[in-house]
Amino acid sequence: MSIDMAQFHQVFFEESFEGLDAMESGLLNLDMGDVNVDEINTIFRAAHSIKGGSGTFGFTSVSDFTHVMETLLDEMRDGRRRVTQPAVNVLLGSVDCLREMLQAIQAGGEIDDGSVSAHKQSLDSELNNHSAANTDQIVPSEKALESAEREPEITGWSIAFSPHLHMLKTGNEPVRMFRELSSLGDLTVTADLQGVPDLYELDPEECHLSWKLDLVGNVSVAEIDEIFDWVEDDCDLAKQARLVFPPDFGEQNYDAGVSDQLVAGAIDAGPGPGPAEPELAVKLKESKNDDSKAAKGSSSIRVDTSKIDTLINMVGELVITQSMLSLVGEHFELSKLDQLKNGLSQLERHTRELQESVMNIRMLPISFVFSRFPRLAHDISSKLGKKIELKLVGEHTEVDKTVVELLSDPLVHLVRNSLDHGIEMPDVRLAAGKPETGTVTLEAYHRGGNIVIEVCDDGKGLDKEKLRAKAIEKGLIEPDVILTDKQTYELIFMPGFSTAEKLTDISGRGVGMDVVRRNIQALGGNIEIISTLGKGSTISIHLPLTLAILDGQSIAVGDETYIVPLGSIIESLNIKEDRLNRVVGKGETFLLRDQYLPIIRMHEIFNVASAKHTKLTEGLLVVVEGQGVRCGLFVDDLLGQQQVVIKSLEANYRRVEGVSGATILGDGSVALILDIPGLVRLANQ
Repeated sequence: MSIDMAQFHQVFFEESFEGLDAMESGLLNLDMGDVNVDEINTIFRAAHSIKGGSGTFGFTSVSDFTHVMETLLDEMRDGRRRVTQPAVNVLLGSVDCLREMLQAIQAGGEIDDGSVSAHKQSLDSELNNHSAANTDQIVPSEKALESAEREPEITGWSIAFSPHLHMLKTGNEPVRMFRELSSLGDLTVTADLQGVPDLYELDPEECHLSWKLDLVGNVSVAEIDEIFDWVEDDCDLAKQARLVFPPDFGEQNYDAGVSDQLVAGAIDAGPGPGPAEPELAVKLKESKNDDSKAAKGSSSIRVDTSKIDTLINMVGELVITQSMLSLVGEHFELSKLDQLKNGLSQLERHTRELQESVMNIRMLPISFVFSRFPRLAHDISSKLGKKIELKLVGEHTEVDKTVVELLSDPLVHLVRNSLDHGIEMPDVRLAAGKPETGTVTLEAYHRGGNIVIEVCDDGKGLDKEKLRAKAIEKGLIEPDVILTDKQTYELIFMPGFSTAEKLTDISGRGVGMDVVRRNIQALGGNIEIISTLGKGSTISIHLPLTLAILDGQSIAVGDETYIVPLGSIIESLNIKEDRLNRVVGKGETFLLRDQYLPIIRMHEIFNVASAKHTKLTEGLLVVVEGQGVRCGLFVDDLLGQQQVVIKSLEANYRRVEGVSGATILGDGSVALILDIPGLVRLANQ
C-alpha cells in the first residue's frame, strides 16, 4: 500500500516558509568579516531542512538550488570564507528566489527557470571568485590553539533512533536519513522489531520500527543534528559520542573538557565505558529551539499548549455546569429557582470565558508582520544610498490572525514612505545638525480594546504649505479653503495626491496612501498623522484586537435595534433646548463643555418611520468619536451592553454606508453594527 505524500505538502510548505524567514533574518544580522557560527548554523540548518524536505517530496529543482546555497554557507561557518556584503546580498537574493519557487510549486504553477538560473549563476560566481582577500583564515588565539590540542578526538557515535508512530505521515523516510549518515562514516544499522504488531493489526502508514545506529568516524554533533533536524519533534533520539582523550587531558577534564562544538545536542543515553578505558562515552544534554512562528497567510496556526490546556479546562467547567442544570431540570420545582438562576449565571460566565479562550487561540504576535521590514529597510536604504536604522518595539504584542494577515500590505506602504520620503540623505541630515543615520521606529502596543501601531521617523516631516499648494494645483481643494493642521496632513490620503518630484519604483505615482486608509477602515480602524517640519512624522493605526467579536451598546431607534461599538462611546445625555444650535443649511449642533458638536438624527439617516422621538429634547444623545471627530447620535433609548458576533454584511448582502457589519441578537433578530466614521461622512454628505 503506497502512501499519498501530497497530504503532507501543506505542512512542508509552511515549515519551508518559516525556514526562509529565519534565513533572511539571520543573513541581515550577520556582521561583515566575522564568522558568527551560531547565526550561520541557524541559516544553514534552515536551508538543509528545506533541501531535505524538498528531496523527500520530489521537488528536485528546490533541493538542487538549496544545495548550492549550502555550499556557500558551509564555507562561511568553517572559516574558509569571510562574511562579505556581496555574499550576503547574493544569499538574500537566493532566499527570494527560493521563496518564489516554493510559492509556484504550492500554487501548481511553473517555476521561473530564467530567474532560478540567474540566481544559481550568482551563487556559482560567488563561490568561484574566492580570492585570497576573502580566503584568509581567521587566526585563532594561542589559548584557542592550546585548547584545540587538548580536545578529545571523536571516534564515532552510538545513536538510538525511535520514531513516533505518526512520523511516516509527515513525509519523512528513515532510509534517506541512514543514507546521509553513511556518507559521513561507516554506518551499521540494527533494527529493533519488538514493537511490530501482528500482520492483521499492522497499519502501513505507522512506523513500528526503531533502530540502533553505530557510526564510525570523526563526525561532529552538528552534522548528525542536521540529518535528524527535520524529525526532532517526531521521534525519540539519543546520541553518545565515543571519544579518545589526549594523554595530558587529565581526570579533572572529564566533565568540562568537551568542546563547545560537541555540547550541542545529545540526550543522556545511559552509561558508557569507564574512565579507565581508552574510549570514553561522554553524556551530553540536548537543547531544542522551538520556533512558534507560523507562515504568513497560512491556513493553520501553531498554538501554545498552555492555551489548549486553558481551553480544555473551560470545557470541563462547562460540562459540569451543564450536568448540574440537567439535574435541576429533571425534577424542577419552584424551590429550585435560586439553584437554576445560579446555574444559568455560572453557564453565562463559563461561556464567556470559553469564548475568550477560543479567541485567544487565534491571537498571534505582531512580529509575524514586523519580521518582513528589516529586509525592506535593508533593500531600500541600499538602493537610495541612505543610512537607516530600523527599530522594532512591542513585536510580541498579540492580535487576531485575520488582522495580522490584512495589516501587512498597509504597513508596507507606510514604512516604504518613511524610508523614501521621510528620511533624508546623509549629507542633508548632517547639514541640518542631525546624525547621518536616520531612524524609523515600528511600535505596537495595546490601548483599551484596540491595538495601536505607530510608524515614526526622525526625518524631514511634512511641509503643510507644500501639501496645500500641491492639493490646490491638482484641484483637490479650493484655494480659499481653510484647513486645520490635521486636515492638511490628511491631504496625503486623497486619491492621486503625491509630492514626489520624480517617479521611482518605490513611490511617487500617487497611489497607495488612499488605499492604505481604505484598507485600515475596512478593518474597523482608523489612521492618524502627527508631524513636525524638520523633526519627523508619526503615523498611528488604531485597530480592533479581533474582527470576530465586538463589545457593543444596543440602541433603539423606533422598532429597529443598532449596535454602537463600546470603544467609540464617550457618554450619553439628555439635551436641553438652550444648548442646541441650528445653522441654516449646515444642520444641528449642541454645546458640550465649550465645544459645539454636530447631531446625527438616526431615524433620518436610516429612514426609520417608527421613531418614537423626533424632538431633540425628548430622546437621548449618544456622544461618539470616530477618527478624531466627535458627534451626537440622536436615538430613542439605550437597551444594554453585550458582546456580539460580527457577520459581514457585504459578503451576505452588499456594502451599506455607515454600517460595518451585522449581528444576530438573542431573540433571533438582526441588528446592524454602526460604523461611526462612516456615519459622520454620511451625515456630512
